[in-house]
Parts: sequence; C-alpha cells; structure tokens
Amino acid sequence: MSKVKNRWLIAASAVGIHISIGSVYAWSNFTDPLINEFGWSAKQVQFTFSLAILFLGLSAAFMGHFVEKYGPKKSGLLAASFFGVGILGSGLAVAMGSLPLLYLFYGAFGGIGLGVGYIAPVSTLVKWFPDRRGLATGLAIMGFGFAAAIASPVMDSLIKSVGTANTFYILGASYFIIMVASSLYLEKPPEGWMPEGFEEKQKKSKKKGDLSQLTANEAIKTSRFYFLWLMLFINVTCGIAILSAAKPLAQESIGLSTAEAAALVGVLGIFNGLGRIGWASVSDYIGRPNTYTTFFVLQIGLFALLPHTSTAILFQIMLAIVYTCYGGGFASIPAFIGDLFGTKQLGAIHGYILTAWAAAGLVGPMFAAWMKDTTGSYAASLTFFAGMFVVALIISIVIRKDIRRLRKQNSLQPAANMNT
Repeated sequence: MSKVKNRWLIAASAVGIHISIGSVYAWSNFTDPLINEFGWSAKQVQFTFSLAILFLGLSAAFMGHFVEKYGPKKSGLLAASFFGVGILGSGLAVAMGSLPLLYLFYGAFGGIGLGVGYIAPVSTLVKWFPDRRGLATGLAIMGFGFAAAIASPVMDSLIKSVGTANTFYILGASYFIIMVASSLYLEKPPEGWMPEGFEEKQKKSKKKGDLSQLTANEAIKTSRFYFLWLMLFINVTCGIAILSAAKPLAQESIGLSTAEAAALVGVLGIFNGLGRIGWASVSDYIGRPNTYTTFFVLQIGLFALLPHTSTAILFQIMLAIVYTCYGGGFASIPAFIGDLFGTKQLGAIHGYILTAWAAAGLVGPMFAAWMKDTTGSYAASLTFFAGMFVVALIISIVIRKDIRRLRKQNSLQPAANMNT
C-alpha cells in the first residue's frame, strides 16, 4: 500500500496556492505607477482588476468539472501555468505600453489561473478534513485574504527599485514556482480513507453525515443550491461595496483624514483574513446554517446603525465585524456545500456557487457608487443593504426547513429498505 500523505501538509500546500493568487487584492499598488507612466485613466487601470475577478468567477464555474475529473495536482499545475503566464505577460504588456495586452494577460489569463487555483485546493481539503471542514477550508481561504498584506509591501518595494515591468517578471516567476511546488503535493485522499478515530466519533456524535451525495448537475436542480447562491451573493454584494468605499465612507462618517482612512482600510483587511479562519472554525461547532444566520443577524444591525454612528472607535469596531463576516462567508461556503451535497463533485459545485462572487463584484461597488452620486452620501446604500440582509436572513431560515425535510427523508429510507 502506498503511504497516505500528511493532510496538514496538504493544507499547507493549499495555503501556498491561495497566498499566491490572493495577491490580486494588492492590485492597487500598480494603479498610480501605470497612470503616471502611460497616462492611462484610473478607470482603465481599475478595469484590469475587475476583469480578473470576472474571469475568476467564470473559470471557477466552467473548470469545476476539470478539477473533479483530473484531480487537484493537475488542476493546480494548470492554475500555476495560467497565473504565472498572466503575471509574466503583464510585464511584457507594460514593457510594450499596451493596455489591451495587460487586459489579456492579467485580466483573462491571470483570472483563469485565479478561478482554477481557488477551487482546486479547497475541494480537496474538504475531503481530507471531514472532521474539521470549516477549519481546513478557512486556513486556505485565510491565505487568500491575507495575501494582499504580504504582497503589498513587496510590490511597493520592487516597483520603486526595479520598475513596474520587472516587478511583474519577478512576481510571475516567484508565484509560478510556489504554485507548482504546492500543486505537486496536492492529492485526493485514498478511496474510503478517514482520519484516525473519525468513524468512532461519528457513531457517538449526534451530528448526522452529509445530506446527500450529488453531482454538480444534480445539485443545480435543487432549491438549496439557489438558497446558498443567494446567501453568498447578498453577503458578498454588501461586503464588497463596503470594501470598495471604506476609505471615503470613514472620511465622510467620522471625519478621518486621508492617511488615517487609508491606515484603517489596511487594518480592516486583517479582520477580513481573521474572519475567514475564525468563522469557518466556529462553523465546525455551531453548524453552517447557524453561522450564516449569525452573519445576517449581525449585519442587519450593523448596516442599519453605521449611517447614524459618529463615534470613531465604535464605527471602526462595527466595520471590523462586517469585514469578518465578509471573509467568513467565503470560508464557510465550501464546508456548507459538502454538508448539503457531499464531496462527490464538490469542486464543480463550488465553482458554480462562486458565480455569485463574480456577480456581486460587479453589482456591489457599482450600486454603492450610484447611491453616492445620486444622494451625495453612502448612508442610503447602507440602509438598503440592511434590507438585503433581512432577505438573506429569511433564506437562511427557509433552507433549514429544506434540510430538516431531507434529514427526515434520509432517516426513513433505511426503514423502507428493510421492509422491502
């Protein structure tokens, strides 16, 4: 028998991939250098990032079946190739002063690498950690959240010392090496494998197993798939709107200076990362439905109160909690998918669910900006988002009825089989 790999090293490999691709969140480091060097508008430069997120969502949806068919190792290597070529090619685009080439390499190629690289290790971790699904996926997705904090100072230093094009070359080669090394260790657990003592714990535990074992095409025919999609969409739409407007919102609401607001955004990014590991770990104990209901109850109150809060410290604490819920929503969703649909094609189902992220990435910031232009402040959009969280809360309660019905159906099935 071949030796079973160490699942914690599998988790470390997943973190290696996510820390690499998560550097996309540090794109703003390139904004001013590209504007100053080529005279491109802020909108033109920002579109590169938007394009990358769009391709992330699309490739996650379309390549989920590839991940299931060929496994995490080949999927990780494919992600490394696309992301590596995307970042290296961005250096060539900058050297040539070509905006269309930048869109092609960073936006399209890099975005495809992002999507495949995001789902491949996560779906694998759920299979390696049936006992700690939330913790395992939270670890990897925390890497994605913290990546900007690690990459940002490195990018800033490289741009100043070697220039923008060379920064892309160095980063592209570095990320390619890290992602290839991480991917080579990734592997699905052997058929029927379970962590030591897990079977005995399951027998003693009151917690039931997965609700079902469905393929991706079967999953999208169920109502609970769309409940999950809508809950993630609402959580990300409202959260990403706050992320996109946090700096001007802090200046407008509590009178922070530009420098103070920028520092606050950096600190809040840490809470985004902490929320990913924190909430995902908590979900192992209180359950995924309770975790999502908690997100929505908290944020109904926070979004309703934020426009009326003028105390600086209270405003910042409230924003920090919102950031943890935003990150926690991403980290808890893979384990939630495993609970509801099983692990048969978790990567493909996760890919379909992540189209909610792509849609929210377009809707959230645009809506917040439109409300600002229309009303002169962000306050009205925050109140609207509080209303959206009421809808999400209702969905999180409705999905429980669906879960209870299926649990009952599953418990009656063995009895029916015995009578036949």
